[in-house]
Amino acid sequence: MSTNRRGFIGTMAGLVASGLSLKAYAQSHSAHMQSMPTSHSAMPSDMGHIMNPSSPDGRFVPVATPDMYKLPYEIEKGVKVFRLVAEVVKREFLPGYVFDLWGYNGQAPGPTIEVMEGDHVRIIFENRLPEPTTVHWHGLEVPIEMDGVPAISQPLTPPGGTYTYEFTLHQNGTFFYHSHMAMQEMMGMIGFFIIHPKKPYEPRVDKDFAIVLQEWAILPNNTIPNSFSMEFNWLTMNGKAGPATTPLIVKLGDRVRLRFVNLGMDHHPIHLHGHQWNITGTEGGRVPETAWYPNNTVLVGVAQVRDVEFVAKYPGDWMLHCHLPHHMMNHMASMVGPMAEMGMGMHSGMDMNAGMGMMEGHAMSEELGPGLGRGMGIASDREKSISHAVGHGAGHEGAEHPMEMTARVPGYPQDMHMWMPMDDMVAKPETYGLAKDWSAAITGMMTLVRTLPPDKYDEIMRLIRETGQE
Repeated sequence: MSTNRRGFIGTMAGLVASGLSLKAYAQSHSAHMQSMPTSHSAMPSDMGHIMNPSSPDGRFVPVATPDMYKLPYEIEKGVKVFRLVAEVVKREFLPGYVFDLWGYNGQAPGPTIEVMEGDHVRIIFENRLPEPTTVHWHGLEVPIEMDGVPAISQPLTPPGGTYTYEFTLHQNGTFFYHSHMAMQEMMGMIGFFIIHPKKPYEPRVDKDFAIVLQEWAILPNNTIPNSFSMEFNWLTMNGKAGPATTPLIVKLGDRVRLRFVNLGMDHHPIHLHGHQWNITGTEGGRVPETAWYPNNTVLVGVAQVRDVEFVAKYPGDWMLHCHLPHHMMNHMASMVGPMAEMGMGMHSGMDMNAGMGMMEGHAMSEELGPGLGRGMGIASDREKSISHAVGHGAGHEGAEHPMEMTARVPGYPQDMHMWMPMDDMVAKPETYGLAKDWSAAITGMMTLVRTLPPDKYDEIMRLIRETGQE
């Protein structure tokens, strides 16, 4: 997203807040969207706010993938033919934070492939990366030569090379595709592969959403993820970090399905406020209804899929988020130290760069020697807990200012240093009508399920249509 686009959305959001009509907002926004350039291999990623129209024959509700788009196909003699391109892409997690990732067809995560049980599909794959790669169809039962494991089931596809995958689908459920090269996976190479059943699931849903969960280690003043890192400071849903994640719009009384897939290094306990759901599917397919049970937090492990379903009974803007505290923040940085000391020997309490595996200094520097990690306490000689009161003079004369007194409270500040509303910068039709400063409460792996009464639902859906995003 360009600076001009951010400015446009900010201006439009301000006008909406001040009473601009929905029609005027829609006309202005639509004109801007039509002027946006498109990728050579993909539609622009922020055209992905596609809500759920009915399928042509009414057999299923197409899956909505907020902030992502779906891979188009052609039909050749009854075969659905997709063209999938691996390439370096740029992705804006948050306004002003654009990163260099690896993905497919101009997007990371890659575009969603949505098909029907019984379809015969052909995926013509092209590699535009600077190194070889393959595509694995996670959870799909395909012939061994189609499995996408380099050397085991197929040769590596070299830069500039192509490979054709072709198979018939006899399963249904939520699956995904990804590179089978480990570090490439950590650069963003994943996408949904969703197969609708011949016989629709019961009970039927009114809305169906899919969300990819990912984490990234990206140091300040850098744009490239450190794929070797074991510590992560950006957490995304469909390639966006809150509050840039697009809220899920549902009507009061809708039955809703959410599909989650996780490809990273951390597990994610995903929690929904205000409602209870049932786990109805995994990466292996549909769960028998006799095995469903109510909960509101589902652990989505690495390489797992979890489908959940619920009835949107209660109106409101409900949080949907990973419940790991550090996963509810953006571009995290160490709050303490480092207070460097020049001791010798093996050190503990390394700084943030060292903790994320980034090399500093010359090759023979002591800084590159073995260390005992980032542990805190009296044993740490490289990073020590320091008081947040440092810098406030102890001998201040006269009555203390309330802010100075607050700053001396042990542990202060914690969250308030991150309370940064940016409502205008992330405004879009789906955020219309949210409370002032809502964006400060949505950070990291977080979004909203907006359960709206019919009049408000229709109003937002009309705005989405008029801005050309449906």
